[in-house]
Amino acid sequence: MTKIEVLQRWCEEVWRKGNLEAIDDLFTPDAITSGVVPQMQIGPKDFRELVSVLRNHVGEIEVNILKTVEQDDWLAAMMRFRTSRADNGAPIEVAGQVMLRFSGDKMVEAYNHFDYLAFFEQLGLVPPDSLTIFLTGHKLDWA
Repeated sequence: MTKIEVLQRWCEEVWRKGNLEAIDDLFTPDAITSGVVPQMQIGPKDFRELVSVLRNHVGEIEVNILKTVEQDDWLAAMMRFRTSRADNGAPIEVAGQVMLRFSGDKMVEAYNHFDYLAFFEQLGLVPPDSLTIFLTGHKLDWA
């Protein structure tokens, strides 16, 4: 299986179908993922929990791999996720990038960067113009 095919299978099985068993099929047991949660590296067990938590907020997920670049053991990909809010069906679209290092047909390292601000805005968990608010120097007040 090529690196792109592994990533496509990951998107299909883990994100679209919610098949958590596929994580063990596609990650090595000691794989490390960075960038999903700031300042924290997570392994396959934690990734299972992350997928479950995120999927609870949304409907069916469509993942498009837009561009890829491959070098040696590495694959970089630009991606777009489309889904809808679980509570009201409103559409959600989020872009991101991932860099993956492979050993054979399994991922051993992953660096992720996704637009979580846009994701949480579209979920209605932060104001829709949060970035604009932040650029003006204002803070969100949760008090």
